Amino acid sequence: MPDLPSTPMQDEANVHAEPLVSVIMNCYNGEQYLRDAINSVIGQTYQNWELIFWDNQSTDHSAATFMSYADPRLRYFYAPSHTVLYDARNHAVSKSRGEFLAFLDVDDWWTTDKLTAQIGLFADETVGLVYGNFWIARNGDRLKLAHHKRLPEGNVLNQLIEHYCVGLLTIVVRRSAFESLSYPFDSRYRMIGDMDLAVRLAVNWDFAAIQRPLAFYRLHGNNESIRGFGCAIKEHENWYCEATNHPHISKQISFVNGMLYTKGLYALNEGRRADAFNIFYKLPMNMIKVRLLAFIVISMLPIRWNPWLHG
Repeated sequence: MPDLPSTPMQDEANVHAEPLVSVIMNCYNGEQYLRDAINSVIGQTYQNWELIFWDNQSTDHSAATFMSYADPRLRYFYAPSHTVLYDARNHAVSKSRGEFLAFLDVDDWWTTDKLTAQIGLFADETVGLVYGNFWIARNGDRLKLAHHKRLPEGNVLNQLIEHYCVGLLTIVVRRSAFESLSYPFDSRYRMIGDMDLAVRLAVNWDFAAIQRPLAFYRLHGNNESIRGFGCAIKEHENWYCEATNHPHISKQISFVNGMLYTKGLYALNEGRRADAFNIFYKLPMNMIKVRLLAFIVISMLPIRWNPWLHG
């Protein structure tokens, strides 16, 4: 006998049997790509979610764009004052009600089955965070995968310190894991607050990974992660200095190598090429990626031959 189609009442019951996922979307003048981000949430095969939209006092049409949607799962909040990004993320989380937290910025978007693929992995109660691979895209076209090696799972603390590979646009976090931290996102950071959060979560929680792409990171002229490269290196250096006092993080095998790697990048970014070379020379060869070596060589060329310095 063929299965009977479900009734609307049955569909509603199935939705509410699923745990609520709070999707955190922070916005400051993000109207240009906002519809793509919102539509990718509405189009999820997983339906029991709420979208927390924290408007950090935008001056463009972001609010009007968001308000044009009639879906009751979309919840709008206007910041009482403009704050730094990671402080704004904390404010948005404080308005959420879900058992799980997901994050999507206004210029990125998700695959339709992202949440469906991830939520089932939380059946393992030791898992505090689920993440995945993602595409880097420009003008809607896929350029490349963010990661070509298998994403680590389980106790990933040491791997994250050696090579951080968790994209915020892919993560879902168990709320109880998030709330187990002594503090949420560190608002002192402008660039690396998500890395800091993930590493602190990895101290006591296992991570699970979906190896295929779950999202699209949009490259455009105003990506903060690209414009703030020098700031990110400096923040990483400060983070390592503070982490030397952390009883778990500082004992990881790759901690010293990760600290050297960051100092080398900082020296290179400041134009201290000899210092950078001496620092990188101390690292094991498995940390000297071909890409990094190419960057060092290219950075030593005269400006007129240097493709990194031209648009």
